[in-house]
Amino acid sequence: MRNSLSRAAALVLLPVLAFSAAGCARRGGGNADLPYVARDVGTLYTAAKDRLDRRQYKLAAALFDEVERQHPYSIWARRAQLMGAFSYYLNQDYAQAIASAQRFLAVHPGNRDAAYAYYLIGLSYYEQIADVTRDQKITQQALDSLGELTRRYPNTRYAADARLKMDLVRDHLAGKEMEIGRFYQRRGQWLSSTSRFRSVVDNYQMTTHVPEALLRLTESYLNLGLPGEANKAAAVLGANYPGTDWYKRAYDLMQDNREKLAQAQIEAQAPAPTAPAPTIPAQPQATPAT
Repeated sequence: MRNSLSRAAALVLLPVLAFSAAGCARRGGGNADLPYVARDVGTLYTAAKDRLDRRQYKLAAALFDEVERQHPYSIWARRAQLMGAFSYYLNQDYAQAIASAQRFLAVHPGNRDAAYAYYLIGLSYYEQIADVTRDQKITQQALDSLGELTRRYPNTRYAADARLKMDLVRDHLAGKEMEIGRFYQRRGQWLSSTSRFRSVVDNYQMTTHVPEALLRLTESYLNLGLPGEANKAAAVLGANYPGTDWYKRAYDLMQDNREKLAQAQIEAQAPAPTAPAPTIPAQPQATPAT
C-alpha cells in the first residue's frame, strides 16, 4: 500500500520549501547528537535545512527540534515544528511525525499551514497501512485523518490528493471485510459471512470489491435457505455488473437452484392462513337468590 518515498516527497516537499532559510545568513554545522550547545536561531535553522537537503532526515529532525527548544518564541520555532514533522516523515518515523504535526496544530490551530499539518498526519497513517490479513486500525485512522483534512480545508491541493487516497483506503477496508467474509464462508458460518458481504455492499459501494461481495451474498443466502434474498443479490449484480465473471457465476448458481426459488415464490404468494376466531367465554350467569 505504501507509495515510493520519492513520490511522497514530491507531494510534500513543494510547499515545505517555502520555509527556506533565506535571510538567515550563516550556514552552521550544528550537530544535535552532541550535548546542548546554545546557538543562534539562524545557525540552527540553516544547519537543519542543510541536513534535510542532504537527506540526513533523522539529524535534520533533531536540529529542527533544537530550534524549537532553544528559541521557542521566535517565528522560526513555528516553522521548525512543521519542518521537523516533515523530516520525521521522510525518515519513516511516522509516530514522531504525527506527534510533531499534532503539537503544531495544538499550538497554532489557525495558522495558514495548518492544512499541511493535517496532510502530514494523514500521510503518516497512510504509509503504515498493512495488508488485509492484519489489523486495520491504522487504515481507519488514515481514513479519519484524511477525511478531517478534506472537511476543514476542502479547496486546498492537499485535500485533492487526500480524496484520491481516501478512495484507496476505502477499497483496502472493503478488502478486509471480504477477507473475513470468505473466512466465515469456508467455515460454513453463513450468517457471519452474510454480515461481512452486506457491509461491503452497503458501506463501500464505490470500491472494486462490490461485484464479488454480491456473488458471495448470493452463495451465503442460498446456504441459509433464503433463495429469494439470493435472487435479489444476483439481480443487483446483473443490473450493475452484467459483463463480469461474478455475474455469470451468480446466474449459473441461481439456475442450479431455480426449483428452490420457484418454491419460495409460491410460498411467498400463498395467502396467509386465517387464524380461527377467538372463543369468547360466556358471561357468567348470576345465581338466582333463594
